[in-house]
Amino acid sequence: MNWRWLPASLLGMHAHIACAQVQPAPVDFAIVSIADGDYAHFGQVALTTPENAGDIANIGIIIGDDSVAVVDTGGSVQVGRQLLAVIRTLTGKRVRYVINTHEHPDHIFGNAAFGPGVIFVGHHNLPEELAKRSGYYLHSFRDALGADAIAQVRIIPPTLLVMDEMFLDLGGRTLRLVAWSPAAHTDCDLTVLDEKTGVLFSGDLLFLQHVPVVDGSATGWLSVIARLETLPAKIVVPGHGRLVAAWPRALDDEKRYLTVISDDTRRLIAAGVPMAQAVPRIAQSERDRWALFDDYNPRNATATFSELEWQ
Repeated sequence: MNWRWLPASLLGMHAHIACAQVQPAPVDFAIVSIADGDYAHFGQVALTTPENAGDIANIGIIIGDDSVAVVDTGGSVQVGRQLLAVIRTLTGKRVRYVINTHEHPDHIFGNAAFGPGVIFVGHHNLPEELAKRSGYYLHSFRDALGADAIAQVRIIPPTLLVMDEMFLDLGGRTLRLVAWSPAAHTDCDLTVLDEKTGVLFSGDLLFLQHVPVVDGSATGWLSVIARLETLPAKIVVPGHGRLVAAWPRALDDEKRYLTVISDDTRRLIAAGVPMAQAVPRIAQSERDRWALFDDYNPRNATATFSELEWQ
């Protein structure tokens, strides 16, 4: 099968089987079978709104012989509950691990749907990042999600921390977790590789369709990509984008975007162009290649200009 740019809606027989299995769950929360034991829910390529309940990030479900791991829980407790309902239609095995790939609300606000006994896992920097940002997130997302939805959210830091690399055994299925540095998309990016199937859940170290979002460092991200692409994966579920893709070719578009935004910024800084005039010019050659470009590229350009201005 050609996984180069395969939309979630065209994943063939596995997609139809998986969707048929989850009918008891809300009909707008479809999942797709990616490989034996690996499932994904593809969030909308959109901004968070009350209407979409923050369902804008991709989520992974990995089922072993003994237990289940979840990779991110979505942008609201409603999404987390839908996720849990889907899992219960797939298996009676317990959810042992909730793995958060980083601290952004669209990936962690669903955590509260998972009750006692679940082990929350994350990058060793994740507790500190949550402590610094959680107040801001809960305040700033009140309008985006709605007051009632925010009232349900609980910020749950991980208790099992990945310092560099860690392996989790689900029974006949080993997950390889890698905590990446330096700062890339964020300062606490984590990936999950199912070694049995070669499916990589990249979190937001990979964006497809949706323009990449720089909340860490564009240059740091490029250095991480150079090591990330050596992972022995076959296919990847990105953090955003309603498709899977072959690995490591899936990184090509993101790598180009980050290179363009870095190179444009350096050129304008060297020419003495001030930030206010430079930002609207940075990475404009990428504008027609990405969804939500006008929503995020100015922020990316500002962050990259600030990063490179004094180098």
